[in-house]
Amino acid sequence: MAAFLVGSVLSAGNPISVKFSNVELEPFWGATLRFTFAAGLMLLVMAVLRIRFPRGRALLGAVLYGIFSFGLAFACLFYALVELGAGFLQILLAVIPLITLFLVVVQRLERLRPAAVVGAVLAFVGVLLMSQIALGASISLTSILVAMAAAFCMAEGAVLVRLFPPESPVSLNAVGMTVGAIILFIASLVAGNEMVLPQLRETWLAMAYMVIVGSGVVFMLWVYVLQRWEASRAAYNFVLLPITTLILSHWITGEQVGVELVLGGVLILIGVYIGAVRPNRALVEVPV
Repeated sequence: MAAFLVGSVLSAGNPISVKFSNVELEPFWGATLRFTFAAGLMLLVMAVLRIRFPRGRALLGAVLYGIFSFGLAFACLFYALVELGAGFLQILLAVIPLITLFLVVVQRLERLRPAAVVGAVLAFVGVLLMSQIALGASISLTSILVAMAAAFCMAEGAVLVRLFPPESPVSLNAVGMTVGAIILFIASLVAGNEMVLPQLRETWLAMAYMVIVGSGVVFMLWVYVLQRWEASRAAYNFVLLPITTLILSHWITGEQVGVELVLGGVLILIGVYIGAVRPNRALVEVPV
């Protein structure tokens, strides 16, 4: 439980740090730098602790985890955060537990519950409401759809951790972040991003947080929880993030929190509560 709560709180600073990074760095290149440094940090920890490199199916699982959780998901997130506010993005990502529920059903890890369908409908209505508000504020629907694609990739990445043999959180993230950094670098080349190192102090501070805390600590805790809880339960952390991120984003970046935005977010959170939390009020630890 402690790992779950600490990881949820520390994760709230990630989208705000990305907003600072995107001010100076183009999105795919900023994501590339983040996970290149983070992968190096994880590989260093592996060497110091003498943790073995994944093999066989565990290695395949780590590569797939990296493709979805880092390469695809963060390409979408960095792109979406060029336009979306950090708090707005976290409310959209609150549908991840519901997406995870459907993915574990398709991949035969859990059964589909009627409550999940009801919750999904409510969450979808909330996203539609927020989309209309965003369009009225000259925010493109493309950014919202890209954010939802990131939510799908992050949910599938969580499911993959449960589908493949368990590995050390350090080695799993070392491989995953390396794969992710390669994908993001290719995306930078294709998009024609300018590949430069940060010059602003604020960008370096944001990058330091994302690498050490937002990637190193958060994702090790994330894998630790995933290996002990069902994927649909571990995804509850995305329900907790919007409130913390909205408060931090309003305080640090001045992001506005309007009534309509809150209403859409409330619908999403209610949908997640009905579909993922209410049927099982307690988080049950599952043996690996």
